[in-house]
Amino acid sequence: MTGTSKGEQRIGLLNGFAAYGMWGLVPLFWPLLKPAGAGEILAHRMVWSLAFVGVALLFVRRWAWAGELLRQPRKLGLVTIAAAVITVNWGVYIWAVNSGHVVEASLGYFINPLVTIALGVLLLKERLRPAQWAAVATGFAAVVVLTVGYGRPPWISLCLAFSFATYGLVKKKVNLGGVESLAAETAVQFLPALGYLLWLGAHGGATFTAEGPGHAVLLAATGLVTALPLVCFGAAAIRVPLSTLGLLQYLAPVFQFLLGILYFGEEMPPERWAGFALVWVALVLLTWNALRTARRNARAVRDAARDAARGGVREEVPAVPPAAAVRPGAE
Repeated sequence: MTGTSKGEQRIGLLNGFAAYGMWGLVPLFWPLLKPAGAGEILAHRMVWSLAFVGVALLFVRRWAWAGELLRQPRKLGLVTIAAAVITVNWGVYIWAVNSGHVVEASLGYFINPLVTIALGVLLLKERLRPAQWAAVATGFAAVVVLTVGYGRPPWISLCLAFSFATYGLVKKKVNLGGVESLAAETAVQFLPALGYLLWLGAHGGATFTAEGPGHAVLLAATGLVTALPLVCFGAAAIRVPLSTLGLLQYLAPVFQFLLGILYFGEEMPPERWAGFALVWVALVLLTWNALRTARRNARAVRDAARDAARGGVREEVPAVPPAAAVRPGAE
C-alpha cells in the first residue's frame, strides 16, 4: 500500500469514527431542545436539513441529479416513500430519547442488521448462509426475552429497526449519493414540515421565538446535526473497505447504550441484560460470517489475478455483500 493510499485510508477512518461517533452521541443533543416537543423538533429538523444540504450542494455545484430525478416518476415515488419512512424513524427516535428510552432506542440500531437480513429473505428472496440463519434466530429469541423483561414488546426498538431497514431497502432502489438523497428526501418533507410549524406558531404552540435566541439557534442546528455526520460518512465510504464500515457502524448504538445507562441512568434489570446479550451474540455471528466471507472473496480475487498473470484462465468472482448492511445512521 502506498503512502498516499495509507493517508487516504487514515482520513477515511477518522471520518468514519466522526460520523458514527456523532450519531452515537446525538442523544445528548435532543434534550437540549426542550421544551419543544418531538413533533416541533422533527419539523425543524426537516426544514433546516434542507437548508444546510442546499448550501452544501450549492458550494460543490452538484445539481444535475435533481433534473434527472424529476424526469423519473418511479424514482421520485421511491424518494417520497423513503422520506415518509425516515420521518417515522426520526420522530420515534427523538421522542424516545426525550422520554427516557435511550437504551431501548439503541437496541433498535443493534437489531437493524438482523431486520435488514430478514427483509432480504422475505421480500427479495435472498438465501442465507447457516451463520446468518443462526444470527436471525438468536435475534428473534432476544426480542422474546426483552418482551418478557419489558412486560411488552420493545416496540420502540422494533419501530426504529424496521423503519430504518425499510428506508435502506428503498434507498438501494433509488441509488442516490448520501447528500443528494438527503436533499431529495428533505425537499419532500419541507412543505409539510413548514406548514406544521406555521400552524403551531399560529396556535401559540411554537417555541422557536418564545424561548429566546439560544433556543432558536439550537433548533436551527438540527439541520447541521443531521447533515454533518452524513458528509463524514460519505468521506469514509469512499476511502475504507466496506468490512471496516461494517464494524464501525456498531459504535453508534454502543455509545447510545452506554449513555442510556451511565448518563441518563436508565434501569437494566437482569432480563434486559439477557436480551441485549443475545442480540450481541447474534451480531458477533453476523460480523464473523461477513469478515470470513470478505477474506474468502479477497483470496479468490488474488488467486484469479495470479492465475491470469501466469496465463491461466481468468475466472469471474462473484461479489458477496456483507451480512450487516452499512448505511448512514438515522438518528
